[in-house]
Amino acid sequence: MGLQGDVGLLSPVTASPLVASLTGDRAVLAAILRVEAAWAAVLEGASLSPAGSAAVVAAAAEVDRYDLAGIAVRAQGGANPVIPLLADLRGHVAALDTAGIGASKAVHTSLTSQDVFDSALILLARDAVRGLLAELKPTTAALAALAEQHADTLCVGRSLTQHSLPFSFGLKAAQWFHGLAAAARRLEAIEFPVQTGGAAGTLAAATVLTSDSGVSPFELADRLAAELGLAAVPAPWHTNRLAVTSLGDALAAMTDAAGKIASDVLFLSRPEVAELAEPRAAGRGGSSAMPQKQNPVLSVLVRSAALQAPGQAAQLHLAAANFNDERPDGAWHSEWPALRQLLRLGLGAAVQLRELVEGLQVFPDAMRRNLELSGPLLLSEAVTAAVAPLLAGPAAGQAAAGASAADGKQRLQSVVDQTLRVPAQDRATTYRRLLRAAVPTELLSDARLEELLDPSRYLGQAAEISRRILAAYPEYSAPEPSISAPPPTPELNGASRG
Repeated sequence: MGLQGDVGLLSPVTASPLVASLTGDRAVLAAILRVEAAWAAVLEGASLSPAGSAAVVAAAAEVDRYDLAGIAVRAQGGANPVIPLLADLRGHVAALDTAGIGASKAVHTSLTSQDVFDSALILLARDAVRGLLAELKPTTAALAALAEQHADTLCVGRSLTQHSLPFSFGLKAAQWFHGLAAAARRLEAIEFPVQTGGAAGTLAAATVLTSDSGVSPFELADRLAAELGLAAVPAPWHTNRLAVTSLGDALAAMTDAAGKIASDVLFLSRPEVAELAEPRAAGRGGSSAMPQKQNPVLSVLVRSAALQAPGQAAQLHLAAANFNDERPDGAWHSEWPALRQLLRLGLGAAVQLRELVEGLQVFPDAMRRNLELSGPLLLSEAVTAAVAPLLAGPAAGQAAAGASAADGKQRLQSVVDQTLRVPAQDRATTYRRLLRAAVPTELLSDARLEELLDPSRYLGQAAEISRRILAAYPEYSAPEPSISAPPPTPELNGASRG
């Protein structure tokens, strides 16, 4: 069957047509060729190459002309794929230059391989991040809708795995939204800079090239940035890798936020919890051995990406710290697969997360059932705050003379401790009985006690917290029907969301 490329067999979260179209080897090759073609256009526009040469280079830069696997193998001869690709590009330009205008003068002149490859990977990253954000915005809109729909849906809050206080599912969804919207905003703020520095970052060759032209090497760099839609920069950044590490950190933050959601869904969809369930689809979630199982595979895939991404981001920082001299030996090369894998993981997670959130099933009755497992014990904080001062005050009577609020807290803690010694199914009635015995009705009426033990009355500012979160990110909280991925480049036609 011949050689096959990496199609994601060991990384199902990245096995998506969208991921392949935006980050696959073909996309990398296409990005390199786009940079070379753009540079040819810049040179011709500055009258630094023959008229008509840019069109010849653009025709030669069609990605289907190139043997991807062959270039990958030949890259071992120069430690990067730009070198063998250039040899092929020059050959195609010569063959297409039927008018003999000398179009080859427009190929790579005054650039170095790092200029081209850095710009190409940044170009690839920009397109991938656009695709990622196109997946995230519908996801955050769906989370905002869940937060509003379930503002009053009671559930139990959990701390260090244990029941803590009454909570609302609306606030949980709002906090999911908060993490993802903040990460998306950070990604949208990332700049994607062009790279032009020449062989050692001094623009020496470009200075010679432009010496009699009336344009400077910096103007050429700015024109290349404009041609590619990248950010102009004040200077080359061959060994200053903040542009790459900042992007990596933003991608890792996005997968962190996605991983938090997936981890919560994985727990809350366990049969013994059953508060949530993933959307069902034919052929998804089955087991090879147990027909009854419905595995939460969307969350599993998202979580797998979240667990891998921090290591890739760390690799970018490790590489950046070892960019020795004016052009590094190995650190730069170790950066490429880490950045590409981060893009792949981020895209793959975003695709799976969107489907998970948009189809998430919520079961309020199960949430209430789990809330009642701890029953009135969940309100022990509220009871202590309201009742301990009463037990220490003058109304407590002669027996409590000289008692302090600390003594009241100790008496109420004793009630909790005794309750926890009985079987779980008996704790609700036991706590009420012991609490009623410890606090005379003249200090706390039955009606007031029931108010204190009503979980809906002890949600603090949950609703306002949710409102403030959604209001802080208005661009992510409302559905935008016109949102779609950017139109594919000619080299990437046929891509679809996976």
